[in-house]
Amino acid sequence: MEYFQDYMKSNVCFGCGIENEEGLQIKSYWEDNLSICKWQPEEKYHGWANLLNGGIIATLIDCHCMCTAMAAAYKYEERGLDSLPEYRYATGTITVKYLKPTSCEKEVLLKAKVLELKNKKVVMQCDVFSEGEKTAEAEVIAIKVYNSAEDQSKNPFK
Repeated sequence: MEYFQDYMKSNVCFGCGIENEEGLQIKSYWEDNLSICKWQPEEKYHGWANLLNGGIIATLIDCHCMCTAMAAAYKYEERGLDSLPEYRYATGTITVKYLKPTSCEKEVLLKAKVLELKNKKVVMQCDVFSEGEKTAEAEVIAIKVYNSAEDQSKNPFK
């Protein structure tokens, strides 16, 4: 399985950073035209007893979609995740709708679909599932904030 996060060097993000041992350590990959993330919650991420905290759900969506935006840009350019230049994305907008409680005891499944990829902007729809039911949905806009082919001396996202 080719996980997007494995190609994001020096990533210390709480949600998707492979360099953050205390983080969520999500892993995202392509399955046809959807990006998929399967993640197992831990008790420490409860909101209510046995239910996943809403902020953690938003973080899962956010990080899964930022990694999806990067992978989609590479896919659009028909190149591998290990190729140059490197791109990174940050959240422009995230709108989350919580539809039903999400279990903190069962695996969480995220499915993101790229709706638009244009210049530095990627628009996505992301759905969250728990025990086979959709529990949350989001529209996310990612903005390219890092391109290793450009001067990064004044870029706070480097």
